[in-house]
Amino acid sequence: MKLNKQPLLILVISFILGIFFQDYFSWADNFIYPIIGICILILVSTFFRYYFLHITKPYLLGLMFFGIGVVLHFFNSFSAQDISFSKNEAIVFKISKKLNSNDKKRKYEAFAQIGKENINTILYIPKSENELDFKHYYKAEAYISKPKTPQYDFQFDYAKYLKRKNIGYQCYINGKIITAERNDLSRSEKLSQTRLQVLRNIDKTDMSSKSKEFLKGIILADRTEIDVQTVQDFNRSGLVHFLAISGTHIVVIFGLFYFLLIKILPLKLRKYAIISSLVLIWLFTAFIGFGSSVVRSSIMLSVYFIYVLLQRKPDLLHSLALSAFIILIFDTQQIFDVGFQLSFLAVLGIFWLNQPIVSRFPIQDNWFKKLIFNTISISVAAQLATLPLVLYYFHQFSFISIIANFFIVPFSEIIIVFSFVMTALIGFNLDLNILNKLYDFIIEVLLKVIHWFADFDILFFENISMNLLEVFVLFLIIYLMRFAILKLNIRNFSRLIMIVFVFLIIRTGFNIYENSRSEILLHDFSKNKVLSVKKKNQVCFWVNENSDKQKIIRFIINPYCSAKRLHRYKLKVFPKTTQKVVYKGKIYEIN
Repeated sequence: MKLNKQPLLILVISFILGIFFQDYFSWADNFIYPIIGICILILVSTFFRYYFLHITKPYLLGLMFFGIGVVLHFFNSFSAQDISFSKNEAIVFKISKKLNSNDKKRKYEAFAQIGKENINTILYIPKSENELDFKHYYKAEAYISKPKTPQYDFQFDYAKYLKRKNIGYQCYINGKIITAERNDLSRSEKLSQTRLQVLRNIDKTDMSSKSKEFLKGIILADRTEIDVQTVQDFNRSGLVHFLAISGTHIVVIFGLFYFLLIKILPLKLRKYAIISSLVLIWLFTAFIGFGSSVVRSSIMLSVYFIYVLLQRKPDLLHSLALSAFIILIFDTQQIFDVGFQLSFLAVLGIFWLNQPIVSRFPIQDNWFKKLIFNTISISVAAQLATLPLVLYYFHQFSFISIIANFFIVPFSEIIIVFSFVMTALIGFNLDLNILNKLYDFIIEVLLKVIHWFADFDILFFENISMNLLEVFVLFLIIYLMRFAILKLNIRNFSRLIMIVFVFLIIRTGFNIYENSRSEILLHDFSKNKVLSVKKKNQVCFWVNENSDKQKIIRFIINPYCSAKRLHRYKLKVFPKTTQKVVYKGKIYEIN
């Protein structure tokens, strides 16, 4: 691939670099307005035909797109209002999105009014209360707080995550909720309410609870009530992309629409089948709430088929770059979304590695071989391309995922189509008992198979440390793998091995550095404190006996071990009463 044949991709990369630059340096408006002026000058200069401007045009355009990225991210950055509230306030609110529930509370994104102030907030409702909907206003007493930044850099920054979504507060409902009917629903809210009604219709069917939650997740992008064990099984088996709405789902549903339309429309109107299918896909996208992953997939699909309709050869990289640019123009914060990064990297991986991997397989002289070999190659290519970021963000990987994808993915189209038909029937109140039982049986078998794959602990690795430098070198390795697979000669093989050695040297250096350090940290967790004492490559955690140890392991111990490159830890429990620990002349209290 020659980059000079991909000008749009290069310009979009420049645009993205501008977003990262502004996010890191946070330039104020006294820098932003001169950048706007420079961008306008560069744009005007493209209309002049001077030799110097002609030869420097690619660099000037790259600089202009970099500046556009800086400017758009400046105007798209959210700064939470510094509003003082008492601990308990009466709030009036409406929900804008339903979020994942926890053991005790349901969570929603909401728009709330507190006195004369309007805020975007995360709302926590006790599960003893009825579920909220979009067709009511609500009023209740709530405890209001601003999300705190984490104590240490290895912890997940929830405050920053909410800030990227323009949310600056959390509200915990602790009083009776009063409702009032709304008569000002927008079109999007009416669609959200209709979707909510379909979700409630699914809950009324006689399928098992796991099948209901699977159906709601795979088609309606609602995983808010799915049980922890099922989510863990999908994560550990590397099949979480199957549960979440992704490009595969959109392509399959588009294919279903197209198949039905070509059976209805005459041959000369075949192109209108594509247009109608795209319109239906966007209606579906709107219906399930314009989720970021669904919008990404729908834009990419639309761009691809616009090339087809214009009778131009579809270019995957052009489609990918244009899709990313369209999304980021409207919301530059999307580039920091893990799903955004992984989905685009997966497509890049398929573009870069799929054909080289397929070329190493035996000749595919029938449809079965094509199905099997392409399933393997696409899965391996996507997983290799996303592996560096998966390790960086999640610090875990399972080798069983390659085998699990090989067995599950070929059946994914059938399951997606069946799930879509089931959702449509239930949405129109056509609850067919025999179909419910058949679907319930298939999904129960599927979940058991996925659980079986997830139970291969020997192939599952967690607390894998990874920093940005290591991620960059891993991407270099993946880049060079294409050439080594296509043509395994001394030159390509030696380059690949050299970069692998560089990666091992860098990784070993970071391991030695972290394992030579000792430190004592006091971690706040809910109402408890956790004391960690690290001495070189060993660490011990002291916790109170009434604390939730599983959550402490998940939110404190595992992130710490990943950041400090530790493979083992000790966990010691103190009695419920206040304890004092003396270490090297210092006293630490565990409450």
